[in-house]
Amino acid sequence: MTSTKTPPLNQDTPDTLEEIHVQPRVIPKKHKEDLGPVSDLSPESWRYHPEKIMEYYGQRKWLVFTRMVAIIFPLLSFFLALLWDSFRGKTKQNEAKRAVQLRELLTRLGPAYIKIGQALSTRPDLVPPTYLNELSQLQDQLPPFDNEIAYQFIEEELGAPPLEIYQEISPNPIAAASLGQVYRGRLKTGEEVAIKVQRPDLVRRITLDIYIMRSLAIWAKGYFKRIRSDLVAIVDELASRIFEEMNYLQEGENAVRFKKLYGHLPEIYVPKIYWEYTGRRVLTMEWIEGIKLTKIKEIQARGIDATHLVEVGVQCSLQQLLEHGFFHADPHPGNLLAMPDGKLAYLDFGMMSTIEPYQRYGLIQAIVHLVNRDFEALAQDYVKLGFLSPDTDLTPIVPALANVFNNALGASVAELNFKKITDEMSAIMYEFPFRVPAYYALIIRSLVTLEGIAINIDPNFKVLSKAYPYVAKRLLTDPAPELRDSLRDLLFKDGRFRWNRLENLLRNAKDSPDYDFDKVITQGLDFLLSDRGEFIREFLADEIVNYLDYIGQQAWSNLTHALRQTFGFGNNHYQPVAENGQKPSPTSWQHISNIIQTLQQTKGYDPLKLIPVVTTILQSKETHKLGQRIAEGLAEKATVRLIRALLLTNNSNNRGHHLANPHYNNGRSPNPEKTPQQENNKIPHPTEK
Repeated sequence: MTSTKTPPLNQDTPDTLEEIHVQPRVIPKKHKEDLGPVSDLSPESWRYHPEKIMEYYGQRKWLVFTRMVAIIFPLLSFFLALLWDSFRGKTKQNEAKRAVQLRELLTRLGPAYIKIGQALSTRPDLVPPTYLNELSQLQDQLPPFDNEIAYQFIEEELGAPPLEIYQEISPNPIAAASLGQVYRGRLKTGEEVAIKVQRPDLVRRITLDIYIMRSLAIWAKGYFKRIRSDLVAIVDELASRIFEEMNYLQEGENAVRFKKLYGHLPEIYVPKIYWEYTGRRVLTMEWIEGIKLTKIKEIQARGIDATHLVEVGVQCSLQQLLEHGFFHADPHPGNLLAMPDGKLAYLDFGMMSTIEPYQRYGLIQAIVHLVNRDFEALAQDYVKLGFLSPDTDLTPIVPALANVFNNALGASVAELNFKKITDEMSAIMYEFPFRVPAYYALIIRSLVTLEGIAINIDPNFKVLSKAYPYVAKRLLTDPAPELRDSLRDLLFKDGRFRWNRLENLLRNAKDSPDYDFDKVITQGLDFLLSDRGEFIREFLADEIVNYLDYIGQQAWSNLTHALRQTFGFGNNHYQPVAENGQKPSPTSWQHISNIIQTLQQTKGYDPLKLIPVVTTILQSKETHKLGQRIAEGLAEKATVRLIRALLLTNNSNNRGHHLANPHYNNGRSPNPEKTPQQENNKIPHPTEK
């Protein structure tokens, strides 16, 4: 048996698993743990091996049959009882009784079904309050197992009896969850700790349920052609995470990585792992004083804003999902605590998962296309993310997406309801050849659980409305080419710049907790002056040329009009127009003014910080090129206008027309039905040839 040698208790605690010296030590066992299909593997090599599980239980059909009977008959009995209550009109009367029965049933069925109950306990929009109260007990109030077995596991894993290792340990567990139970203790160095000990025979019970679920997935995939999602891959993904959760060494590693990535956030706290007191079935971590997020009154009594803590959790989850790709896949209330100082503490790092960079950027791009209501691009996003095969005909899918999201979005992104979106999408995924990628199932689980907690605190809470400031911040600050393209798609449409979108981005981004004004300015400047920002510089050059050209025409028109009046040459007044045939709208400049006001209201704004920015812009070779392009554009317009004026004047002289306005009738024959004065008032396009 492999165990960890306990170091001197006054030794500094190592920070990583690699610093622990591991050596074998044989200890007499009182409880012979059944490891089932992984009995021949060492804890260090523990990974999910579906082929081993299928082979092992494929040779033990009687175990599988008895387990299926133990699952099917209790569940069938429960649902028949619900139908009988409904038939007799006693559903409400017996609701409390049935809720208790469901909790006890899931408890008896074991860890896999307890996790289903935990997920349901966070969904007040799906489950009645009476059931919620009962199912919430599955988070940390399950029946404990014998202390003797727990102490035996501690001794086997850590190399000595508990009272030799810890200065204190609670006589009974203070919490019991699906995979283990927790004791409160104190190290001999004085630190208070939580000691988590795994349930006996957990591996055998979990692997047997995995075998049944995987076998059903294989059967369904073969017999139900309408099911296009790879159910086997989804089961394998969930099983992989559960397998990691059963190995406390892996959970400790997850906690260290999570703390490194997110522990620096000001309102997030991640407990420390004490590696020398941790093994496969025993985990010793820092004790956290806190209140579950579902206990709203207790949180408020401490003067803590529960809704704000959920917002903190949403922002942290967004960083997990869209920035670093390492996320907590099981954020139920038992794993999220409100600390006395107002921080949000994360616990239980067993069920974690990862998202690849292309998937993270793909999700952000999908959000941008959703905001733009660009459903053709959204359909392409589903191909990139693996929901649709590359050869799928998207023609009928695009209008279906438009129908779903136009209804769900409502008036704005702020009103978007995540559950409603997922519900509506389920219907589309059934009708069209969508496949649900395995990684997406855990993302949905994580977000739906978090939204369930939020709804319990505030029924009007919208997870995605809180998420958009973060997405706006990423679009403005992330230098990744994929997001630069998304920013361009968001800000430009049909060759026109949408100032209102930039305003909204800046307004939303400044509400993101970790929004960095200096970073926005720096990265925005870098982007503007880079090769990737050329499309913006081209737009700015064209806008400035058109506006200055219009102003120049207007000034010349006013001057010539004044001279005509002074010297008695008539009163016709040429009105200049811009490139598109209309006067330049003052709204662009109003948007710029609004943007400046938004920047001034942003945390970290300091006008002195803009001095080096302006200096950098003026000294940049790209700015010089921009100025040259503007000058060339103005010169080109003036030259074209002069040549046109000369040609039109010559043509007019040849036809005997001596009109002062060189733009008369744009070089065409006068309209016989109009007077010369009416013809003079007809304004051609300034660049028309």
